[in-house]
Amino acid sequence: MTTQSDAPATGGAVAKMSLPTLTAMVVGGMVGAGVFSLPARFGVATGILGSLIAWAIAGTGMLMLAFVFQNLAIRKPDLDSGVFIYAKAGFGDYAGFNSAIGFWASSVAGNAFYWVFIGATLGAFFDGFGDGDTVLAVALATAGVWLFHYLIARGVRDAAVINRIVTVCKIIPILVFIVVLLVSFDAGVFADNWTAYGYGDLGTLDEQIRNTMLITTFVFIGIEGASVYSRYAKRREDVGKATVLGFLSVLSIFALVTLSSYAVVPQPELADTRQPSMVGVFESVVGDWGEWFISIAVIVSVLGAYLAWTLMAAEVMFIPARADDFPSFLGRENAKGTPITALVVTSLGVQALLALTLFVNDALNFMLDLATSLALLPYLLAAAYALKLGLTGESYDGVAAKVRTRETIVAGAAMVYTLFLFEAAGMKFVLLSTVILAPAAVLYVKARSEHGLRLFTPTEIAVFALVVAGGVIGAVGLWTGRIAL
Repeated sequence: MTTQSDAPATGGAVAKMSLPTLTAMVVGGMVGAGVFSLPARFGVATGILGSLIAWAIAGTGMLMLAFVFQNLAIRKPDLDSGVFIYAKAGFGDYAGFNSAIGFWASSVAGNAFYWVFIGATLGAFFDGFGDGDTVLAVALATAGVWLFHYLIARGVRDAAVINRIVTVCKIIPILVFIVVLLVSFDAGVFADNWTAYGYGDLGTLDEQIRNTMLITTFVFIGIEGASVYSRYAKRREDVGKATVLGFLSVLSIFALVTLSSYAVVPQPELADTRQPSMVGVFESVVGDWGEWFISIAVIVSVLGAYLAWTLMAAEVMFIPARADDFPSFLGRENAKGTPITALVVTSLGVQALLALTLFVNDALNFMLDLATSLALLPYLLAAAYALKLGLTGESYDGVAAKVRTRETIVAGAAMVYTLFLFEAAGMKFVLLSTVILAPAAVLYVKARSEHGLRLFTPTEIAVFALVVAGGVIGAVGLWTGRIAL
């Protein structure tokens, strides 16, 4: 039987990715639609001071997570598909299953967000697309979902190379945006935007920062991209390097997009800018051609990110199936070595959420917040596993004590940051996450029964009961309207 470490990638041979390609997977996964929504999402929540603090918190917290994935790649080089396998190795099969489902569902929600975002972009030119939640927008998105399904089915390696090219193409317009706005710097506007208190009540500084946490987390989702593709790396040490290089590059871009927007547009106007808000901000500085320029960049960027995230979503279903944690049918490959069944399920999941957008208020922000909330569990469990390794000393034989101490502190900081994000997300999205995790346990039960394995340990039974209870409360809340979509 093919194991997760030697599973064929394309055409029966393991495809190998270089450091630049792995880094492009990280950057491509993070630089998607989120960056183009930053001006308005920050403008509605805070001024410059709050944004600087928010980026400092998010940057530090996500850097800790980046280091966690880097350290885990070094300490546990035998573990592949990091998001899933770290949770399983540290806390058992059911925890690993929930981590994989959470990451997969986050990817699906994120991909649905991407199509809504494309529809909203086109809505600026064609009224029929509205804010990306009209019948026409869903029809276009449906065609796109299955076109990309066909592309990816032709081979993971080919799709990854395309993503590397697209990553370069979409970064250039963003850099142009930053340079043009900094050249157009308005000292008066920048000063008024420093706290933005003169424009109205944005709440306390603490409230302002909390209101930015989900968007700052969303734009960084994908930080684990190189770890997910660790089995394709030419050199194992490249996984950690790609994670940190990709993160630092993207953090600089995101912070500069935010600050440069505050340098030319007053906070109330930023808050009211139609999404994707980078379009309106750039147009206000350079004129009509700016709308077309950034809109094209949005579409290219989002399609590239969609490609990267669909790859990762299918991979995170495929690997657990090969490790007997998901039903075996999800581990099937086609002649190109693509995890075809997992890809089909992923595409169907995106399709279902696109249909849901016809009935959701503010579909764009709902999908963004849902995708972020679902990603928190895999991040929390990965950080907790790294902390566990540091505290127990497992995998640190022959390693200097100061290195172990440093990595333990990093893991602890990453775990605290992730717990803070759960609190910032709020109970609504925690319950919605359990609404997905609870019924997904059917796949876990099927996988265990296929291989004659014990369903739950006593601890896992307690965790399962909590998940089911949360799912029931969430479902009742949706039915009664107490939880509004």
